[in-house]
Amino acid sequence: MKIGMIGLGNMADAIIGGMLQKKVVKKEELIGSAATERTVARMREKYGFHTTRDNREVAREADILILAVKPQFLEEVIVQIRDCIREETLLITIAAGKNIRWYEETFKRPIRLVRCMPNTPALVGEGCTAVCPGEKVSEEETAYVLRLMGSFGSTCIIQESRMDAFSAVAGSSPAFVFMFMEALADGGVAAGMTREQAVASAAQAVLGSAKLLLETGSHPGALKDMVCSPGGTTIQGVRMLEKEGMRGAVMDAVAACVERARQL
Repeated sequence: MKIGMIGLGNMADAIIGGMLQKKVVKKEELIGSAATERTVARMREKYGFHTTRDNREVAREADILILAVKPQFLEEVIVQIRDCIREETLLITIAAGKNIRWYEETFKRPIRLVRCMPNTPALVGEGCTAVCPGEKVSEEETAYVLRLMGSFGSTCIIQESRMDAFSAVAGSSPAFVFMFMEALADGGVAAGMTREQAVASAAQAVLGSAKLLLETGSHPGALKDMVCSPGGTTIQGVRMLEKEGMRGAVMDAVAACVERARQL
C-alpha cells in the first residue's frame, strides 16, 4: 500500500514521524510532495522516503492520499490532481473548515473521504485528532485511519457537524494554553523567579494538571476545588481570575474560532 502526502509542513511532519516511529508504515510505502525544493529536500533527508514537487505524481501513486495543505490552497491543489485520483483511492484531509460536500463539489464526483483534525502536540506524540469518515468509507478503512492518526496521539470519531467545535477546543486551544503558560511565567518572574525556572514550572504544572484530569476522570471543577483551601492563597487567585472574566474570555475565544472555521 502506498500512502501519499501532499503538503509537507509541520503537521505532515508530525504525522509521518508518528507513523514511522510506531511502524504503522515503512518509509518505502510513503511518497510526498511540497511546493518548495527546500521542504522536499528536508523531508527526504529526515525520513528517507521519496519526495517530489509534483503533486500529480503523488496523487497517481497513492492508495491513501493525505491532503495536508492549508484551506486557502486546497481548491488549487484539488483542481490540479482531481483527474489523477483513482476511484478506489482513499482521501484524508486535515484542513479546517471544508466539509465533505465541499470536497465532492470541488472534485466534481463522489469520493471516499475522511476528514481529520489533528493538533500541534502531535509534533511530540501527544496529539488529539478528530476523525469523521464520509458515507463511502468502510468500517475497515475507518479503523485503518484511526490507526494512522493514533500513531501520534489520541483519536476520536466525531460527527461532521461538530468538527468546527473540535477544531476550536483541541486544534486552536494549544495557542491559548501557551498564552496561559507565558502569563504564568511572567507572573513568576515578577515575583522573583528566573525566566527559565518560571517557564519550566508553568509547563510542568499544566502537563501534570492535564494528566491528573485524564487519569482520574474527575470533573475539572472538582480538581480545582482540591487546590483551593479555605482562606488560602489559591482561592484568592481564582477570585481574581473570575473578576477579570477568564471563563467568559475563553468561551468567547472558542466561539470566535468556530465562526472563523465556518467562513473558510
